[in-house]
Amino acid sequence: MINTTVSLNRGTYKQPNIFGYYGNYGGAYIPEMLHRNVEELKARYLEIMYEPAFQQEFQDLLRDYVGRPTPLFYAKRLSEQYKTRIYLKREDLNHTGAHKINNAIGQVLLAQRLGKKRIIAETGAGQHGVATATVCALMGLECIVYMGIKDIERQAPNVARMKMLGATVVPAESGSQTLKDATNEAIRDWINNPENTHYIIGSVVGPHPYPDMVARFQSVISEETRKQLKEHTGSELPDYVMACVGGGSNAAGAFYHFLDELSVKLVAVEAAGHGVNSGMSAATTQLGKPGVLHGSKSLVMQTADGQVVEPHSISAGLDYPGIGPLHAHLFESGRGIFLSATDDEALEAAFELSKLEGIIPALETSHALAALKQMTFKPTDTVVICLSGRGDKDLATYMKSI
Repeated sequence: MINTTVSLNRGTYKQPNIFGYYGNYGGAYIPEMLHRNVEELKARYLEIMYEPAFQQEFQDLLRDYVGRPTPLFYAKRLSEQYKTRIYLKREDLNHTGAHKINNAIGQVLLAQRLGKKRIIAETGAGQHGVATATVCALMGLECIVYMGIKDIERQAPNVARMKMLGATVVPAESGSQTLKDATNEAIRDWINNPENTHYIIGSVVGPHPYPDMVARFQSVISEETRKQLKEHTGSELPDYVMACVGGGSNAAGAFYHFLDELSVKLVAVEAAGHGVNSGMSAATTQLGKPGVLHGSKSLVMQTADGQVVEPHSISAGLDYPGIGPLHAHLFESGRGIFLSATDDEALEAAFELSKLEGIIPALETSHALAALKQMTFKPTDTVVICLSGRGDKDLATYMKSI
């Protein structure tokens, strides 16, 4: 069982302090209308999550419904290409095709125990929306998913899946019409329906306790990885763990059980879009400054007077102007290595993995794969890459490059 204790002062790498801060980042900056809901979550989430009956149901569903544990696959030809030992944590093999289902199941079970009958969610790439719609269908709950119009167009297969699963997909028409704006709309809905609604945030963003709660549900990724590495290599600890980062849920899950293992280098890869300094990027740690976005203090891409800068990425799931407070702390403290990959580099990496290993990755994952070219490895290094999702949803984009 995960240690649930926290520091009253600075928090730890794994958990925030009682006010929801990882170092200088986190907290709960919320309108008065949401105070009751957020306070209820803060007061009860750990107690509920670690009830034996909750854990039993959660673990049973992860095994029997999601298909966990996901394999840790030794990518032989990719390893030969980069002259090191590369393992892929195959979250793409989960039911619904990505890591998002881990958190969706956990939060729906939590919502049920809080007496909530209506579930809302935001989504960018669509995988969190699909996962939420899937679990709501399983549990017989109403599901409303907010999604930017631009993302609805570029992620049409996932929109169709959500509708087939019985969810109502509501387009976000403001701003850049992407993930940020879908999140804004979901928060407005929650403000208007606080009594019967639970908002399932899909990443390690938002007001405390969401970043901690999502990280805990996703920590199954690194928990399994440690056990599987022991079987593969004789050691639970790799030299590197790599993952893409937008808000950062798959990275938080992949890093979680390695955060306090300082010998393990944690590599987070953001979306550089057309280039970090092109004006069309989503590389928050390179371009952002401390600010408040969607209920927490973190690094945010913003103008000198505090207006949010519109991000850009070819990947809908990384097209976000902020980053989770855990990751902001990892960046500021130096615990994490933060790199970025452009749209073109991500596309190139996606085709490389497809041709070398017969695995078509999501565009989000492709950013992590692209960073391999920026790294220098020893032949004896063990490198784990979180393959966060499969590329079915991105085929329309990939086809333009064929």
